[in-house]
Amino acid sequence: MTTTKTPRTTRSDDGVDSVPPLARLLPLGLQHVLAMYAGAIAVPLIVGGALGFDSADLAFLISADLFVAGLATIVQSVGFWRFGVRLPLVQGVTFAAVGPIIAIGTEHGITAVYGATIACGVFMVVVAPWFAQLVRLFPPIVTGTVILIIGLSLMSVAAGWVTDGGEDGAADPLDVAFAAGVLLTIVLVERFAPRGLARVSVLFGLLLGTVVALFVPGMVDGSGIGDAGWFAVVTPFHFGLPTFDLASIVSMLVVGLVIMTETTGDMIAVGEVTGRPVSKRTLADGLRADGLGTVVGGVFNTFPYTAFAQNVGLVALTGVRSRYVATAAGGILVVLGLVPKVAAVVEAIPHAVLGGAGVALFGMVAASGIRTLSKVRFDNRNVLVVALPLGIALLPTVAPEIYGQFPTWFTLVFDSGISAGAVAAILLNLLLGSRSVAERYGEDPAVGSYDGVRSTAPIALPEPRGPRESSSEPSA
Repeated sequence: MTTTKTPRTTRSDDGVDSVPPLARLLPLGLQHVLAMYAGAIAVPLIVGGALGFDSADLAFLISADLFVAGLATIVQSVGFWRFGVRLPLVQGVTFAAVGPIIAIGTEHGITAVYGATIACGVFMVVVAPWFAQLVRLFPPIVTGTVILIIGLSLMSVAAGWVTDGGEDGAADPLDVAFAAGVLLTIVLVERFAPRGLARVSVLFGLLLGTVVALFVPGMVDGSGIGDAGWFAVVTPFHFGLPTFDLASIVSMLVVGLVIMTETTGDMIAVGEVTGRPVSKRTLADGLRADGLGTVVGGVFNTFPYTAFAQNVGLVALTGVRSRYVATAAGGILVVLGLVPKVAAVVEAIPHAVLGGAGVALFGMVAASGIRTLSKVRFDNRNVLVVALPLGIALLPTVAPEIYGQFPTWFTLVFDSGISAGAVAAILLNLLLGSRSVAERYGEDPAVGSYDGVRSTAPIALPEPRGPRESSSEPSA
């Protein structure tokens, strides 16, 4: 009797677990690196400058940052045991830690910063399973709002790239022209190029913009390329053994909670984009990987790590869902950390060119949030659940100094529009979307005249739902 073997199911080339051919994998990974590179090196530059580091120590900080970011990205995307969300996420140093790091470093020295960073990472690993239970607090109305906030908040980063060096925040018309040219290139490649080339439209726009900028005097600063070395060793405890100051640790633990909130939003966002929603278990695995990356960061002379939202936008824009593309990006980051010469070449890309790509990437993040919100049945209460967090989140974006007179513990949360908006969305959904409120308002679909958001257009009345379904409004 002959037995017929059932053919093994092949994975889709666009699946999360698919491995693109090397000829595609490396350009796609490089595209992710270019999308986050400026943000990745910004924190060590800011911190090092504020603490009075010389150029050699600054260069070491950047190398260490890129090296650990690569390791953390590999752990997050590939995963091992209970570490790693196994989705296409790229890791980088969080901006939420900048203020506390500078305060700790000024008061107690850089070794206290690394002691607090290691303690923060251990704390994140330990509490990850409990924090992951809060995933029920992130129904579509909350996740969609948070994703929308992430995209809109990051737009200030893109604008900062375009206006880099301008007086009073004004952009040079030439920089705006380059940013617009990159955007136009991305659109044209997406529209007319073959599918394989369209997947690297952002990379193509960045490369073309940089090549054109070479012909504009002063546009590309390649002076750092000649000065950079070919190889650097990232040694642990380069600045001395860590010291553990209690007050410094407590302030960094608050940063850890902010990181976990932001990373939860990013993981849910990339889960929505890739079609693989995160569960409590995978969320805990991803948060543990954040904590592990932060511990390694403290050992190798860098700072707390989180998922970078701009790379979520790149996944949405290109449609490439493979987590191994993020793994390739991690490998490239490790190389950049060990080979300063290559890092200097990437650093020479004009900020205006990065700004054009950023507009597309961050806009796609915001659009992904709108797509998630389209699943929500809006009534007057749900409109508030979206509107108020959105307004709260954008306050520090449009007025960066609005909380300048507040204590550090307050600014840790509210200076980050993403974390402030996420907290507001969770609390408002619990308050206005509770079962008791849903039962109080019942199934009345009427739209009041005061509801200007929807009263100006026709609405489709929903089909009557049963008692059980109506009571699940918070999970809409």
